[in-house]
Amino acid sequence: MACACPCPLFLSFPKSPAPPLAVPAKYHPSATVSLSSRVRAVSASSNAPSPAPSPSPPPPPTDGVGPAAPTRGEVHLGRQLAAAGARVRAPEEDAEKRRRRKEKRKALAKKTPSGVSCCYGCGAPLHTGEEGSPGYVEPATYDLKKRHNQLRTVLCGRCKLLSHGHMVTAVGGHGGYPGGKQFVTAEELREKLSYLRHEKALIVKLVDIVDFNGSFLARIRDFAGANPIVLVITKVDLLPRDTDLNCIGDWVVESVVRKKVNVLSVHLTSSKSLVGITGVMSEIQQEKKARDVYILGSANVGKSAFISAMLKTMAYKDPVAAAAQKYKPIQSAVPGTTLGPIQIEAFLGGGKLYDTPGVHLHHRQAAVIHADDLPSLAPQSRLKGRCFPANDTDVELSGNTLFWGGLVRIDVVKALPRTRLTFYGPKKLNINMVPTTGADEFYKREVGVTLTPPTGQERAEGWCGLEGVRELKIKYEELDRPASDIAISGLGWITVEPLGVPSSDPDGSIEEENSGIGELHLTVHIPKPVEVFVRSPLPVGKAASQWYRYQELTEAEEELRPKWHY
Repeated sequence: MACACPCPLFLSFPKSPAPPLAVPAKYHPSATVSLSSRVRAVSASSNAPSPAPSPSPPPPPTDGVGPAAPTRGEVHLGRQLAAAGARVRAPEEDAEKRRRRKEKRKALAKKTPSGVSCCYGCGAPLHTGEEGSPGYVEPATYDLKKRHNQLRTVLCGRCKLLSHGHMVTAVGGHGGYPGGKQFVTAEELREKLSYLRHEKALIVKLVDIVDFNGSFLARIRDFAGANPIVLVITKVDLLPRDTDLNCIGDWVVESVVRKKVNVLSVHLTSSKSLVGITGVMSEIQQEKKARDVYILGSANVGKSAFISAMLKTMAYKDPVAAAAQKYKPIQSAVPGTTLGPIQIEAFLGGGKLYDTPGVHLHHRQAAVIHADDLPSLAPQSRLKGRCFPANDTDVELSGNTLFWGGLVRIDVVKALPRTRLTFYGPKKLNINMVPTTGADEFYKREVGVTLTPPTGQERAEGWCGLEGVRELKIKYEELDRPASDIAISGLGWITVEPLGVPSSDPDGSIEEENSGIGELHLTVHIPKPVEVFVRSPLPVGKAASQWYRYQELTEAEEELRPKWHY
């Protein structure tokens, strides 16, 4: 029988949990659970089919412990062998970098130390030793200026003589100048410029338009390195009258492209008339970017005169350049006036201007004549072509020899009846024409007398003679324009015109014009080191604008060519 008594209700109320007991970690339940779960995971993984084992690198060899541990000597030997192996495995680029760093340190060591005081006129270090040498100053003057910290305002004795017109040479060696004292070699001056390729600078390269090929410095990158170059053509005021500078600028750019020299721009300038100097200054201010500016070029190309023209132009707006005019480099007709880098404070916005020693080249005429004859090679006024034969003569060139002073002899072996040679160079050198059969005897008799330089009997006896011989075959395709120029390094050039002489016989003129393509044969005799260049004719004179032809270029080619300014 069922019990009718109601079941008692048991009500439970939540209680606050008791604080956990401090249990050590190794006995904590969670640790036990995690350990048991780890054991189950390992057993499960052992029972599951395992994939194919992937090849793993072998474990590194242990050095051992205890008695098997390597000694300190063995550890050192192992490190040395590892370093030697790393050096053997080093790529060639690392060796090249080390070589370049060593070369850079060696070159920068040749730079004039900042603590050495130099003559502001020529850059030679000041001293009180050998009297008459570059940089010599009287001891009393040196001590006085040193006591008042004014050595930078001192001009050496040689520069004082040069400023008064004396011809005092100082450079000897390969490319130097015979006669007079020789205190430094041309090789030593080139070494003074070797640090330039490691400097971050803007290079302004100067080229003489009268001696374009002889003063061009085709290997300018040996000095400039990877630094940007601005090409400046000097002495354009010496070109013949009525010369179209548009033709000259295009001719120069075409020559630069042909020589594969990369330049930023080309500027035609005259340091005497200040033509084109403003354009060069604008280019320098735009491209220098707080870098130093170095004026570089061959000897006697006009670097010091160019710097004086720059300072004069800048002085109107730049007070720093105006102050630098007081202590500017000396100008002289003597090649090798500057004997060391001359620092000039010329820029208001940072960066310095440097005048550098000229690069003395052995293949120029100045390297073979006596120092006293050097002024005769420098044109003093505007060039004027001297034509042979003249228009009013009936003499033909074939079978004749022309002497340009005592420095150049040209034998005309084969030419047209109306072929003419036009000489552009110093007016002090006379031009004489004699039959080729008697040319040798004429030269022996007249050298040093009529054929100068060399000047005087004494210098003629020690003269090296015209030992260099160059046989030229000049082709012409158009009779209405010059065939080519024959440029004599360090002197000037000769323009060869197949039909330069006006004809008095119309029938003979027609017959010559129908001859078409032809060839002229000339033999040029010069002193042995002097070089002869055959180039496209330089468009000078009024008639040049009629026969000169500009290059036809595409837009891409025109974009790659440097721009010229005047």
